[in-house]
Parts: sequence; C-alpha cells; structure tokens
Amino acid sequence: MSQVGAPQGRTWTGPARSPRSRTLRSVATLTTAALAVTVLAGCSSDGDAGAAPAAQDNAPTARALVGDGGTLRWAVDALPATLNAFQADADTATGRVAGAVLPALHTLDERGRPRLNPDYLETAEVVETEPRQVVLYKLNQQAVWSDGREIGAADFVAQWRALSGRDTAYWTARNAGYERIEKIEKGKNDLEVRVTFAKPYADWRSLFTPLYPKQVMGSPNSFNDGARTALKTTAGPFLLGTVNRKTGDLTLTRNPRWWGKPAKLDSLVLRAVPRADREAALAGGKLDLAEIDRSTAERIALALKDADAGRNGAQAARLHGPGSSITPGKALRSWALAHGEDEELAGEVKAARAENKAAAARYAQAQDTLAGYVVRKSLEPAYTQLSLNGESGPLADERVRRAVARAIDRRELAESVLKPLGLPSDPPGSHLALAGQAAYADSSDALGDQDTKEARALLADAGWVPGGAQKKPAGTKAGAEAETKKAGTGAEKAGAGTEKAETEKAGERAKESDSKKKAERSDTASDDGLYIVGDDKPGELRAAPRIGPGGPETGTRVLAPAPAAARESAALLARAEALDTGARAAVEPANAKPDKGVAGAYAPLGSAAPAAVPAASQALGKDGKALSLRFVLPSGPGSETLRAVGDRIVRMLDAVGIRTEVTKVSDESFFKDHVASGDYDLALYSWPASAYPATDARPIFAKPEPASDGSLLVEQNYSRVGTDRIDQLFDQAAGTLDEEEAGDLIRQADARIWAAAGSIPLYQRPQLVAARQDVVNAGAWGFAAPRYQDIGFKKSETTKGSPSNG
Repeated sequence: MSQVGAPQGRTWTGPARSPRSRTLRSVATLTTAALAVTVLAGCSSDGDAGAAPAAQDNAPTARALVGDGGTLRWAVDALPATLNAFQADADTATGRVAGAVLPALHTLDERGRPRLNPDYLETAEVVETEPRQVVLYKLNQQAVWSDGREIGAADFVAQWRALSGRDTAYWTARNAGYERIEKIEKGKNDLEVRVTFAKPYADWRSLFTPLYPKQVMGSPNSFNDGARTALKTTAGPFLLGTVNRKTGDLTLTRNPRWWGKPAKLDSLVLRAVPRADREAALAGGKLDLAEIDRSTAERIALALKDADAGRNGAQAARLHGPGSSITPGKALRSWALAHGEDEELAGEVKAARAENKAAAARYAQAQDTLAGYVVRKSLEPAYTQLSLNGESGPLADERVRRAVARAIDRRELAESVLKPLGLPSDPPGSHLALAGQAAYADSSDALGDQDTKEARALLADAGWVPGGAQKKPAGTKAGAEAETKKAGTGAEKAGAGTEKAETEKAGERAKESDSKKKAERSDTASDDGLYIVGDDKPGELRAAPRIGPGGPETGTRVLAPAPAAARESAALLARAEALDTGARAAVEPANAKPDKGVAGAYAPLGSAAPAAVPAASQALGKDGKALSLRFVLPSGPGSETLRAVGDRIVRMLDAVGIRTEVTKVSDESFFKDHVASGDYDLALYSWPASAYPATDARPIFAKPEPASDGSLLVEQNYSRVGTDRIDQLFDQAAGTLDEEEAGDLIRQADARIWAAAGSIPLYQRPQLVAARQDVVNAGAWGFAAPRYQDIGFKKSETTKGSPSNG
C-alpha cells in the first residue's frame, strides 16, 4: 500500500499497531459505494433509539405477487475491480455481487440492526463469557456451497486465518475483530462452529459476513489473485455467471442448488453506466434500476406529470422540449430563410431545422420511455460533515473550532438539502449513529446550537478581535531598531540557514500565489450542492416537483452508497476520490436572506454604495494576523450540493468575522491531496453510518499519534482532533458484552467528540433510485440490506392467478 504524502501529517499504512488501526471505514465516493452488509451491521438491541429513520421506498411486495423469471438490469458505476470484498479496491459492485452469491450470517433490518439470517444459521449466540468469550454458530443443515459441500468450520477457520493479520502474505484491507479470535473448532457435529475469543468482542456479529469458501481463503494466491476475477464456489440465491468487460455487463444467474426460497429472477445483470450517462440509459430503456441524481429525478417527474395530464411524448416536446420556445414569428422567418434565394444560408437553416426536428423526436421518445419509471427515495445511511483541521493554525485552538461550530446553523443547511425533496431534515445529533439506530442519541448539546453571540465571545476569548490584524504582538519593535536586531541575528546564522530560509519563503510565496489564483478562478458562488467526497452538477434553481408513490416528487443527486466498514488507507483514498454523485443545488427557502455580494467588489456605474460593515461582522485578527480559514471544496460536476452548502457556510462564518479562502480543486485531488494529507482548514465530506461504531468509528476519531519522523499517524481522523478519553471509551465499548453498557459508552464518546469540535455533522444524505414501475422489492432501501431472491417484476393482472414457486 502506498503512503499518502502529507505536509503536516500522514495516514498510517503499516502493520496494525493497536485495535483502532486494524479497521478503516471508507468515505462514500463519486463512483463507488461499499458493502452495506459489512458497514452497517450493528447493535442488536431492540431498544427504542428515540428517533425514527426515514421510511424505505422499495415497493415491498409479497412473493406470491412477484412474477417468476425475467432479467433485471441494475446500474453500477463500474464493473467490480475485485470480487474479494476484503481487498483494498473492493467497491460497490463487489458488494452487490457478494450480497447475491455469498453467505451473509447477519443481515440488516430497516433500523440498521443486524438480524440472524435463517438461510444460513439456526442460532448464533454467546454461550460462554468466562474464562473466554465463546460464540456458538449452529448452521442451517441445508446450507451448501455450489459444489455440494456443506458450509462448515473449515470455511470459518480459513477466513479467520486469512484476515487475522498474522500472515502478511494475505493482502487484506481489514481485519477488525478477526485478530481477537483465539481459536475456531467444530462443535458437537459438523453443523456447529465454536469461536473462542482471546478477549471479549462486542461486535462479534460483524464477523464472517460475507463468508467465502475455504477455496478462496485457504491460500494467499487464491485470496490475492484468484478471487479478484472469479468465484467458482458460491452459496447464495444467485451464481456468478459471465463478466463481459467490453459491454460492461456482469450477469448473475439463479442458483439451482439454493435451498431457500428461489430467486424470482432468472438473471440479474449489473451494468456499468457512469452517473452522467444514466439519464440517457434510462431514456433508452437500457436499465430497470439505477441510483440517480436530482436532475434525472426531475426529468422523470416531468415525464410522469405529462403522462398524468394525458400528454404523449410528442405533445410534451412541443410544450417544453427542444424548440418549444420558438414563436410563430421565428418559425415563419426560419421557413422563409430555408426557402430563400441565398442558397448557402438556406442550406444552413435547413440543416438546423432538421437537427431541431430530430432533437424534438428524441426528446419525445425519451419522455414516453421515462414515464415508465418511478423515483423511489429515502435517506442514505451516511451523513455529510464539516471537518475542521485542528493540527495547526487558528483551528488548533478548540475555542476557535467551537466558535466555527456555533456560527453554523446546521438546521438551515439540512433543510436546504433535504426539505425540497420531502425528506426528514433534522440535522444528525450523533457522529456514531443515525436516527433509528439503537445507539442513536442526540449529544449535540455538548457543543451547543447556533449562537452568533457565543461564537464571537469564544473568538474574543481566543484573542481574535476586530482590528487585531493591524495590531502587532506585544514586545514587537519597529523601525531601524528592529531591523538592526534582525540583521545582527541574521549575521550569526548566515550561510546555509539563510539560503534554506529564503527557499522556504519563496516556496510559501509561490504556494500563496497559486492559492490566490485558484481562489480567483473559483470564487463565484454556484447553485451546487453536496459531497461525500464528490457531488452533482451546477444547474438552474427551479421549483422541485414531487417524486414518489403519490406522484412526481423531487430527489437529490445521490452520492455513492455508503461504503464498507473498515477499509485500509490506500483503499479509502482510492475510493474517496470518486465520492458522492451529489445533489443539484437545493431551492432557496422562502425566508433565505438576500446575497449582498462581496464587500469591495466592483459594480457597474450608478450602483448603490455598499452598506457599512457592522462591527460584529468585521474581519478579526490577532497579533497582526487576520483570521482566515482555507475552505477546500471539490470542483467536479458531481459536487454541486457540497459547493452550495459551502457557500452558505461561508456566509455564516462571515457574519461572526471569520473570513474564508475558498479553494476549489479537482475531484481526483480533493480527498487524497487535501483532506487526507491535512492541506486544508475546512472541508465537506461524508462518513457512512455503522452499526458497529466501537469497531468502525474508532479509526475516524482516534487521537493522532506522533511518528518517529515527527509527523502524525492519523489513521482516518482527518480532522486531527482527538483525546485519550475518547479512545478509552471506544475500547471499553468494544470489549463489553453488555449491550446497554456498550451503548452508554458510545454515547459518552460521542458527547466528547462533539465537545472537541473537530467534526460537525450537517445532514443525512438523500438517496434516489429510478425503477421501472413494475420492479418490486427494490429501490431506496435506506439501512436495510436487499433480499436479492425477492427482487423481481410484479405480476400483471392477467397472471396473478397462475401458479408460483413462492
């Protein structure tokens, strides 16, 4: 694995050195998502989490009403880079394949809780706690691999040995939990597996999902290379069929050896379609199911509105398609030019008229096709946060971090993204769980709500005051005396030291110049929006039509689905570059304050002079230095929502005197070169929720540790803010088998994370899925894992009485 170069800190990429370095949770990315089955497996407590999650929207339908047969075409960003979910470059498509063809011992329900999967297990429980924790798995006696061999202890042992971290010949991306296992042995019979832990592990349900056969895990060669492109032995409702990289199709076929309820579909095709091409693919009828962005959702909503009004595609094209703005007068003039005496001009006009006619025909056909889809929506199990880099600079002072947090109206930001979509818009109250999960509790009081007065007081206490940029530090001498002293000191350190200092200064000046140029090129506010480490395209602000069962509604550009639990640093960075296929800019709320522009900007002759800047919002300074924070945002077409949210944050900080230097960088560079390396003050990106926060969240909030070379080992704590106490609480939560106690410890850790003010959760990400109207048991699942065998097409009215295999 490659190490990420960092000017001030770095990410640990070497051998595991402590429990927290053994697991990584990856950021959601533009083109990849992670294995929901591993990321979101969680506490099994049935306690009320106090807040309901957003409802699923996946057209739940009884199997008796689902037709038998057919092929469903499901969009993925790209074909899987590997079929081994435990490798660093596993992606969303890897997770989809694993979910359909491999055992998942525990699957997730709608509240993100792991539930025993009866297709593979009869029971799984802790049977001993002293002197060691022992978990006894009783396997479904019908569960067999596709080669006919029973699933058994040998498969558990092979996976443990491969993922324990003891054999470095295995190129694993994570080993969280497996390193705690002491031994695995067969129970009273072949259907029992006893797993003994060297030390207690609360998150034992996260293990062995997915479970690979011993043929894959049994040797480094088969693990590292063989399972990248082929899975000869599987045990799910589907089998791995063909992989055609030329056409971008991976086909899964019904498993004839499957002992559970048979898959309704004959085959499931995962089709590689980039997000930017999905609207065209849907309009061409080439997909049945696809995660989409907000603009595509709006196009489908418009097509449904036309259909409801009785308009066909041709009529819709005349109303709002290409050329719909041409007036009768313009049309007459065009006809006259096309039949005029100027042959060259007539030829050009005729060609333009023909192209317009063809465009209108294409638009009409697309509208007719898109009217056959619906948009299903929910909240994705991931949240977008504002990260504050506390390693150095003004944000190293927790008072300044807290002031930033108190200046931001999280509710306004959440509502700007989610309210136009008709989705719940309460800002998350926890870093470690989302509404509906058992571990969820709103601990934001540890930091406090938006309070401009308190933010200013915190800044003043930290020494940042109006006019402070003009005040020199106490004891500073001016004029010739200061210069003489400097010259004397410099003479004593002449030579190489001076040359080095001048070189460093020149580098700083060049960097500052580049930064200013970038800011000048990209300081224009856009109507964009969100980003998990990437997001959607700029576009016009327009009223949002409704999407959903009751008729057209809107959706937000969906960033890539939530990533897998525990990804190693190299894997995380690779996927993070592609994050979030975000949402189009949300519509401004009715009570939005008008943008008063930037003080000092040029205006046309006759423009009113800008109003005087209130003292409360004047720029702050300290010891002759202005308070300015570098706000890094992605610039790609998938990041508009993040940029729109960033614009709002800039205005909120400006109101308390905190200035920001907004720098927009390429999506490829954003995470790897800026967030992970620490080259930022403020940044927006997202983390997936985890049902195992004690395991999955610790590397994200672990206190950075100094390395031998003086840099920081930050794991996935890109804010570089942490405390020993937070680490201790995570360790205690992972080591207790009392679920109530574990939940309490997690909530205590979360309260301290809020108080440290290194990460400010802003809103839960929206999830939009386009589905053919007859596709059932599929769509926006929210927390839940898909049941692949239940996905299918609804029976037509004429076939509902026909026999079914159930």
